[in-house]
Amino acid sequence: MPELTHTAAVAKRITPPTRLRGKPEGPYDTSVHGQVFGVSSHEMARFLDFVEQLESETERALSIKTGYSEMRMMIALLRNHLTGKLTTSSSLVGSSGLSYGTAMRGIDSLFERGLVSRRPRTATGKSFSLHPTERMLQEWQEYARRTRSLLGVMASQGNSAEPAASEYFFGASYTTGSVLPAPSILESKLSISQDLRILVHADPTFMAMHVLKKQFENVFGVGIRSRALSIDRLREEILDNAKAPTSRYDIIACDLPWFGEMAASGHLMPLDDLIAASNFDTTDFHSEALASARYHGRQFGIPVQTTPELLVCRSDVFAANDIEPPRTIEETLSAARKLHDPFRGISGIAWNAARGTPLGHSFLFVMSAFGLPVLNLKRLGAGFDGENVEGEDFRPMFDTPEARATAEYFRELLNYSPRGILNMSWYERARCYADGGAAIAYCATLLAPLFELDKNSPAFGNTEYLPHPAGPGARSIAPIGGYALAIPANIAPERVNPIWTALISLTSAQTVKLYLENGSLVSPRFSVAMDPEVKRISPLISIVDEMARFGVLQMWPRPPVPEITDIIAIAGEEVHDMLLGAKSVEQALANAQNRADALMRSHGHY
Repeated sequence: MPELTHTAAVAKRITPPTRLRGKPEGPYDTSVHGQVFGVSSHEMARFLDFVEQLESETERALSIKTGYSEMRMMIALLRNHLTGKLTTSSSLVGSSGLSYGTAMRGIDSLFERGLVSRRPRTATGKSFSLHPTERMLQEWQEYARRTRSLLGVMASQGNSAEPAASEYFFGASYTTGSVLPAPSILESKLSISQDLRILVHADPTFMAMHVLKKQFENVFGVGIRSRALSIDRLREEILDNAKAPTSRYDIIACDLPWFGEMAASGHLMPLDDLIAASNFDTTDFHSEALASARYHGRQFGIPVQTTPELLVCRSDVFAANDIEPPRTIEETLSAARKLHDPFRGISGIAWNAARGTPLGHSFLFVMSAFGLPVLNLKRLGAGFDGENVEGEDFRPMFDTPEARATAEYFRELLNYSPRGILNMSWYERARCYADGGAAIAYCATLLAPLFELDKNSPAFGNTEYLPHPAGPGARSIAPIGGYALAIPANIAPERVNPIWTALISLTSAQTVKLYLENGSLVSPRFSVAMDPEVKRISPLISIVDEMARFGVLQMWPRPPVPEITDIIAIAGEEVHDMLLGAKSVEQALANAQNRADALMRSHGHY
């Protein structure tokens, strides 16, 4: 059982609702704003029940001759695949309702037609487990969609106000994006001794991974041992594991800004050769997420989630007060001032202001929204080069007008913030907003399930997602965060290839969709956001995907250099002293500049 934080506990209790934004078009309708949806794993399970019951009722009610049918075998095989249960030849024979010989011939026929795969269960290869192939999964996806559409046509006949459902049935759905099927199993189980060992962060995505443990064990053919930790403990465990002669973990989840530190210290295995040898396609990933997991041009991780920090606003509260959602720093201050009403239980804005790491992140992100990164990065197009950092690029930028403007902005925000703001970090600010305690919040999309999937939240269905408001002369950006999966450098050599196979599967488009169906709201892949079924879960996924396509997501506000964790901590300590009134703005920023400069000089950067 993983160790749970507040975030993970929330993720476990939230069940993604199958809600639509707006009123459904009719009894057969499966669309939102003109988009037609496919069939999720949950819906497929219900569809299998329907087909099974329909076949039983057909045999009972009609005087038809019964005989050889593969339907019950297919249903049993698919149902076990969705729930992670093992299927053997004998169990499938028992589910078929056929004689032993007939059922075995049926299984052989399914295998020969490429619908069923056999995977050895033992080293001798005499015992097999049976699994649906990707072809079978896709065929049943199409069958479910067509059946649902046909039933919808029948239900809507005679209602002239309904749009023509046949438009969906005869091909309209194929223009709205491909439906990703459930992940198929590996042809051969992972060739590793013992279990697959995974170290992750305790957040909704990785809690979804834990919930899906049986399914993944079925996919890989081996047991899985997963450990989930809070962000600070996760970093400590990665560093401690790197000291061991042989890694205690096969796969680790690494926060994107840590990749510079971990790669420079030799704690992670470069993945470039594995990517090339397996023809692994990286073009489907958000480019900024991939760049964050690179160091000196080498890839050290594969993104499993993209979670930018955005500004979230209560659209209903803004509308009631006739205020437009803020796009600039000045508009944000104005809106927070107008909406701040602590006597009615609502503050203007919630943000990360707790000492150290939380406030440090806030400072780096907002300073970037004023148009300048915390390091002297080279300009690149409309932004900065956060990947190729050398020499003078490492020089800290706390002694700049943009840094001062950020500090002054934070001092002003204190007037419109919740009580206890100087102890508020990631979970607390999202919880405050979700509970209706703030009209605006800076929030990582990682924690959006607190209000985006919880019908009891006042912000449910009433949230607008915006990039960081920009300072004068700057452009709106969304600082990227998230995690990528990596392989420890001290992994046993014989485990590398099978572990890479597992890592590919855990970051595949089909698997990311599974995470989304089980409580996550973050995706690093364009194809996942295009899946019609994913679009129904939440508009947030498409919003972030669009930001990635148009270059709003940026990694340079928190460049993955080896010292970034220390830089963040320095900013969070000095600025916190300033917000407490213990230091002036000038003194806090001067201290931050001197401390960060000494750090960079001690590492020989300039």
